[in-house]
Amino acid sequence: MDVGGTHVTAAMVEPRSRSVVAGQSFREPLNADGSAEEILSALVRCGSRLAAGPGTHWAVAVPGPFDYERGIARYAAVGKFDALYGVDVRAALLSHLPGAAGASFYNDAQAFLAGEWWAGAARGHDRAVGITLGTGVGSSFLRDGRTVHEDEGPGVPPEGRVDLLRYEGLPLEETVSRRAIRRAYSGAASAPGAAGAAHAAGAAPGIDVRQIAERARAGDPIAVDVLSHAFRALGTVLGPCLAAFEPTVLVVGGSIAASWDLVAGPLRDGLAGTGSSTAPACKLERAHHLADAPLLGAAHLAAESRTAS
Repeated sequence: MDVGGTHVTAAMVEPRSRSVVAGQSFREPLNADGSAEEILSALVRCGSRLAAGPGTHWAVAVPGPFDYERGIARYAAVGKFDALYGVDVRAALLSHLPGAAGASFYNDAQAFLAGEWWAGAARGHDRAVGITLGTGVGSSFLRDGRTVHEDEGPGVPPEGRVDLLRYEGLPLEETVSRRAIRRAYSGAASAPGAAGAAHAAGAAPGIDVRQIAERARAGDPIAVDVLSHAFRALGTVLGPCLAAFEPTVLVVGGSIAASWDLVAGPLRDGLAGTGSSTAPACKLERAHHLADAPLLGAAHLAAESRTAS
C-alpha cells in the first residue's frame, strides 16, 4: 500500500517478476485533512478491493513523521494527516483488512528508491539518490541496496531529508512543493502587468501543478518561469549533496515528475550551477515506475526483512 497526500494505492506485488500483478492495483482518493476515521476508512476501502487471502502481509509506504517500527502516526502541524497523531495504524489495518496477518511500514521516499533499485532506474547501481516531487520533497540515499543515514557517509543531510535543507534562507519546500509552485504562479499571474486571460485565470485558487505545466507547454512565460525557478532551486540545493555522496544515478519520481520535459532541464542547470561537478558518471533519470515504485519498494523491503528474520 502506498499512502500519499491526495490518494492511496493498494496492489499485489509478485516478487519473482518484480512487478505489480495485472488487474490487482486499485487507487482511492484520500483527504489528508480529514478525520482519522475518514483517512483510515479510505485505506481499508482501497485495500479491501484486492483479492488478498488469509495470511496476507501488508507492506505500507507512508510519509513521515511516523513510528515505522510500531506502526504509529506522529503527524503534528505538518499540514497533512494531523488527525492521525498517536493513532496505531497497524492495529487499525489488521483489524479491518480481510485476511491481514501482519503489516510493516516504510518511509515512502525510501520505499520509492528501493523499488527503483530493485526493479527500475537505479537497478545495477551501487550508490543512488532518489527524489520524489509531489505535495513536498522526499529523498533517500542508497548504498548497496541499503538506506544510508546522515552518520554513515558524506553528503547525506540530517535524517536523509533534503526537505530540511534551505534555499535563499527558507526551507526548500517553500520553493519546491505543490503548494509553493501554486502560490508562486498565482502571485505572479495576478501581479500588476501580468496581462491576458490565462494569467487572470491562473490566479484562481483551484489551479494545480498539472495545469501550470500545461500552460508552460503552451508558451505561458509565467508558468515557464515559475517551474524553471523551482527545479533550478532544487538542483542548487541538491548539488553539494551529490558531489559529496557520489552516486552514479539520481532518480526523480512523484506526481510532478510526470512533467519530466519541464523538470529535467532546470534541474540539470541547478546541479551544474553549484560549482561542484555532480560527476559525469551520475545519470539523471526519471523513475521507470512513477506510480508503482513505492509499492514495489515496500514489498521488496518487507520480503528482505522477513527473510532476514
